[in-house]
Amino acid sequence: MSRSSESHAGLPKRLRRPATRTAVPVQESAPRDSGPAPTGAGDPGLDRFNTAPSAEAEATLLKCCGSRRWAQRLAAHRPYPDIDALLAAADEAGYDLSPEGLAEALAAEVSPGLHDTAPHSAHLALRAAHAAYECRFGHVFVICLDAFEPAEQPDQVLAGIRARLGHDPDQERVVTAEEMRRLARGRIIGLISDS
Repeated sequence: MSRSSESHAGLPKRLRRPATRTAVPVQESAPRDSGPAPTGAGDPGLDRFNTAPSAEAEATLLKCCGSRRWAQRLAAHRPYPDIDALLAAADEAGYDLSPEGLAEALAAEVSPGLHDTAPHSAHLALRAAHAAYECRFGHVFVICLDAFEPAEQPDQVLAGIRARLGHDPDQERVVTAEEMRRLARGRIIGLISDS
């Protein structure tokens, strides 16, 4: 037992004198460079996004997700040091979308369709499935197909609509918000890498 704890052993905690600490020398840091804020760490697309005027950055983001609040929030937090930071911010903003923000984003979406060369019967079946979905939930069907080859995508859309028609509205709202978040991520990656 140390000398200071011996002298305070019988006192209530509130009356004990705190133990003294040995000061640790603080290492002087080099002066900070007051140059421009970090941008895309050499990623030209991210650099352009980080340095674009706010209105231009928001317009770019609205191509990824049609919620103005979402786009404004991401544009306001620039610059992003790397694409991962931008995607993390997009995810966070997506999770925070209000029901009105989600409705605004969905209003900007177009239902996934088929290639022009698909058989007419396939177009009719997909159109009927979209109509049934929109009638039930009041908005377009959205699904992220990034993990599928183009040839698999039409089947995935039809299967997705059929499966999700069985959801109750609250359950479907959660699934739709997650699909919008995933779509926005993929679109951001595409836009930044194409820039």
